[in-house]
Amino acid sequence: MRVFKAMIIDDELLARRALRSLLADFPHIDIVAESDCVQDAVGKIKEFQPNLLFLDIQMPGKTGFDLLDQIEYQGDVIFVTAYDEFALRAFEINAMDYLMKPVSPKRLQQSISRLDAEIETHEEVKYILNYRDRLFVLRGRSMVFLKISNIVFIEAEGDYSKVFTSDEKHGLVLKSMKEWEERLPERYFCRIHRSYIVNLEWVERVEKEFNYDFTVHLKNYDKSLMMSRRYARKLKERMA
Repeated sequence: MRVFKAMIIDDELLARRALRSLLADFPHIDIVAESDCVQDAVGKIKEFQPNLLFLDIQMPGKTGFDLLDQIEYQGDVIFVTAYDEFALRAFEINAMDYLMKPVSPKRLQQSISRLDAEIETHEEVKYILNYRDRLFVLRGRSMVFLKISNIVFIEAEGDYSKVFTSDEKHGLVLKSMKEWEERLPERYFCRIHRSYIVNLEWVERVEKEFNYDFTVHLKNYDKSLMMSRRYARKLKERMA
């Protein structure tokens, strides 16, 4: 298991102590430094070279986002804050997680588990997701765990992708359609368009349109999806 050199950056002493105490249960998280403001953190990051930051957002003078703008940092960031309105911006800079104060042991365990899983995935790029696995996605302003089996379809959204679920809600994930194709279990998921990947268990029927394209109708789902001709044969073979 990879050992992380972690740094806690928070202007509240009690918050730093509480987080340090919780992190004592994770021997591979080595806390190398603490800081109470952006100015101090810049120097300590240069000195200690951490690869994991537990970073508060609202601090006197400058914010945690200001800190990231000031430094060249390639490690992971887990935000720890009392404010949920910054979750979307945190997601946009590809933060590993967004923890709300007071941090619970269970929630921290989930965050560290996700961190470990991401590292393993990068080390083994061809890792295929299991149908029972979970993903971490942004839904509204909250980061939530989502079961792969609950995904109905995935839609391309620039550098991101929208993941639509069985409750007709959706979340954002920083993954390309190509990466989804490579990692989703082929038994259950199929690309039907350059913009769509569908869970075969949710396909109710396929209708041919006048222009030789197709419409894929989903079970118990209002939205239907366009399927281009180049993918129609592949879907037909998969559903045979």
